[in-house]
Amino acid sequence: MIKKIKTSFEQISIAKYLLRWTFLTAPVAFIVGSLVALFLWLLDKVTELRWHHGWLLYGLPLAGVLIYWAYTYLGKKAEAGNNLIMDEIHEPGGGVPARMTPLVLCTTIITHLFGGSAGREGTAVQMGGSIASLVGRWLKLNREDTRILLTCGIAAGFGAVFGTPVTGAVFALEVLAAGRIHYTALLPCFIASVLADLTCTAYGIHHTVYHISVVRTFNPVFSFLHLDVLLLAKVIIAGICFGLVAYLFAELSHSIRQYINRLIRIKWMIPVVGGIVIILLTLLLQTRDYLGLGVVNPNAYGVSILSSFKEGGAGYLSWFWKIIFTAITLGMGFKGGEVTPLFFIGAALGNTIAVFTGAPVELMAALGFIAVFAGATNTPVACTIMGVELFGGHYVLYYAIACFTAYYFSGHSGIYLSQRFGHAKGNNDQLTDQTLKQIRERRSNRL
Repeated sequence: MIKKIKTSFEQISIAKYLLRWTFLTAPVAFIVGSLVALFLWLLDKVTELRWHHGWLLYGLPLAGVLIYWAYTYLGKKAEAGNNLIMDEIHEPGGGVPARMTPLVLCTTIITHLFGGSAGREGTAVQMGGSIASLVGRWLKLNREDTRILLTCGIAAGFGAVFGTPVTGAVFALEVLAAGRIHYTALLPCFIASVLADLTCTAYGIHHTVYHISVVRTFNPVFSFLHLDVLLLAKVIIAGICFGLVAYLFAELSHSIRQYINRLIRIKWMIPVVGGIVIILLTLLLQTRDYLGLGVVNPNAYGVSILSSFKEGGAGYLSWFWKIIFTAITLGMGFKGGEVTPLFFIGAALGNTIAVFTGAPVELMAALGFIAVFAGATNTPVACTIMGVELFGGHYVLYYAIACFTAYYFSGHSGIYLSQRFGHAKGNNDQLTDQTLKQIRERRSNRL
């Protein structure tokens, strides 16, 4: 009898905890979902404007100067972006400034208006973290609750911007410490992500719909296996390639940012040079396929994420050129996220691998879409779930194989320098609990 009473009290305590966090996360989710809806609407408008007025590309260097001055005089700590939010979750300090929201929103829109190759996840996550920090200060939350609310802000921004609420919740937990997931904020993050996504869609915002045709996934030679062994081998090989490309993207982006700051002493000249390089590359390649988000292309014969799901929808080096354009754009001071370009890179690479291996194009593009992202962010579980949310659950085994393989073969690298390794990959225990920034510094010291 006493045990039953204790159990009931425990359930009541849990119910109170969940109710409390529902009330705490609801305002964050509503505000972030509304801001993401505004952001996505503006993004569509400026993208269409750039398509109709090609001359806007030539204003990219001037746009870079504007972004530089905005962060120099108004930004302060906001310049650190996603890394600041992660640092505040790991070791709470001065908080995330509220000014981060309008700054990153406006500067990302400017970047896309003038043709910078960037994404949208960084903007959504930064808005989520900034709003969560502001609400935490209003409510005078303690350090632990503030950390949870900041994590909820990441989940809300990510879940709303891609229309993947389950992925948003898991991503927010997994990205903080690669190889280790703490469940303290699991349900609050899920609540925040779902509510933010519902809020965003309530404004009439529609996310891109992807489709994979069902193909036979078993080999009659091995009738006892409910999968195609040859296709499985191709997926493993592709996963290795996806991981190596994720490593290339992360290292190139960080290296450009690091060395360009040493080479160019006048800091406002960095985005000017970056803008000029993007213009020259566009003229050299005689295509605008690698500007902006790259989800869709106004040119019926151009390369985009959607075209990569079709045979002949991407060139053999389309993935490589998107890496170059995005690494230069973000490494030289323009604003936006890395994730949508990673989707482009992965889908285009998957298309190319499908051509050479004879694998189904749609499936391989989908695997690249999520696996390159998994390798670059060290979030294989979240990316596997993303595959289910975006493409359906029929190929979940292949999603997992591609994402987990890419995660390992991307090495101890990633796009977020403040991300920690809860567990090192392989047997290198010396890297456990180290941030990516610390790991890069150790490599530099060895060289």
